[in-house]
Amino acid sequence: MDAAILAASNKHPKPVDNVFQYGTAGFRMKAVLLDSVVFRVGLVAALRSRKLGGQTIGVMITASHNPPEDNGIKLVDPMGEMLENSWEAYSTELANAKDEDVVTVYRSLEDKLKINKDTPARVIYARDTRPSGPKLVTALTDALTSAGAEFTDYKLLTTPQLHYLTRCTNTEGTPQSYGEVSEKGYYEKLGKAFARAMKGKKTVGAVTVDCANGVGGPKLAELLKYLPKGSEGGVDIKIINDDVLKAEVLNHECGADFVKTKQRAPPSSKAGNNERCCSLDGDADRIIYYFNDPEHGFRLLDGDRIATLAASFIGDLAREAGLASELKHKLRREDPRSPSRLHPNRSKMAPPRRNQIRRRSLLRSQRPRHSRLLPTSSQSLPHQNPESPAQAAALETLKALTDLINQTVGDALSDMLLVETILAHKSWTPKEWDLTYTDLPNRLVRVEVADRNIFKTTDAERKLVEPQGAQGQIDALVKKFKEGRSFARASGTEDAVRVYAEAATRSEADDLASKVAAVVKQL
Repeated sequence: MDAAILAASNKHPKPVDNVFQYGTAGFRMKAVLLDSVVFRVGLVAALRSRKLGGQTIGVMITASHNPPEDNGIKLVDPMGEMLENSWEAYSTELANAKDEDVVTVYRSLEDKLKINKDTPARVIYARDTRPSGPKLVTALTDALTSAGAEFTDYKLLTTPQLHYLTRCTNTEGTPQSYGEVSEKGYYEKLGKAFARAMKGKKTVGAVTVDCANGVGGPKLAELLKYLPKGSEGGVDIKIINDDVLKAEVLNHECGADFVKTKQRAPPSSKAGNNERCCSLDGDADRIIYYFNDPEHGFRLLDGDRIATLAASFIGDLAREAGLASELKHKLRREDPRSPSRLHPNRSKMAPPRRNQIRRRSLLRSQRPRHSRLLPTSSQSLPHQNPESPAQAAALETLKALTDLINQTVGDALSDMLLVETILAHKSWTPKEWDLTYTDLPNRLVRVEVADRNIFKTTDAERKLVEPQGAQGQIDALVKKFKEGRSFARASGTEDAVRVYAEAATRSEADDLASKVAAVVKQL
């Protein structure tokens, strides 16, 4: 096997003087630099599978919201969760090994981690629509073949679909079975759960979905075949920005990151006043809602909004079902580094009411991450004999939500259906949703830097510890603004720093963001 790995590795030499690091979204960079990295990640996938007794590992080739010339690769653990943190270092070590040392480092990791090389290795993989994908798949399969791994190619998928299939593969035939091991099984599960959750409810008007000209476009179009239309008690969906044939339009003036950063709808959107709109990112694991208010203009309904909407709804259902004291539900803010970890929303949550409250946005709102609310699985919901039709209906809706919400990773398509379900149950327009609380004006700015790795944070990414002195400069600026707050953190996917600022007025928030961005640029 050593000779096979070395021979295959020689077809994918490492670029000279490049240093790679497995980050929040795996490896991500210009696609022309990725060939050797993808090959070596394939070797890590084989090692990881053997370490876990032959469980199937997922590999996704995508660069999400990055421009089309970029690409990336990340590993998915058996239950659909992100790669265990300790293995990020092993991936980084192998990615940076000299060409002649690849086999040595591979065997060293095998020994260090006490991996039985005779254990079967199993891997599934998929990619998004980027033109560099097929070539990178070749590098991946070369590695898997040389390492003696079994593998299955699922072609084009959204990132959440690959996570779903990884979990389904590893739970097939067990009491914990998550679903049918197929792309069709994914659509059927969401479609049936949505129909159950919407029973007796109706949406008002269509929702316009901006698919960022990424893989989410064709996959949403396929999902529509399994969803009831609005006239049937379901939802009507208008798809825009779904061109996957022109590589240059991917994420160009569209998508979740564009909407959050620019604080406006994509230019291609023709939605009217008060019409529901949402944008996915390039691999459909993030979503952001918005609408145009005829009085106040563009209104953003971001991840925090989705989180509070879902938390309130599931809490109400639990009380109606008589499970409030028993049912434990987890409010999860999506973090690409570890979506399986709990990130409670510490913002002030208010029940829906006309009286607005002022609320500080969280640092997590810098990113257009969608929210995930994970109720206990339907099998482990406390047994309850309904005492009334209303209680029975609430319990059935809770059970439907456990299937509607993708419990492996953040999923824009799943979350969209969750939001549509909740708005239908509440008979809310986006304006009524927006009135549940008032955000402080905020601004997100992207600052390109030479090396993002010099920016180190602490306190949940709210304070910079490196470069030294940077946080002091930011703190001094913040003190000059009423209700001011600002954070700077390195992007996990590109050489850039994201600066988030909020203040009492829009102009002050913009000014603070600009000044903090200037501090970052000079570092």
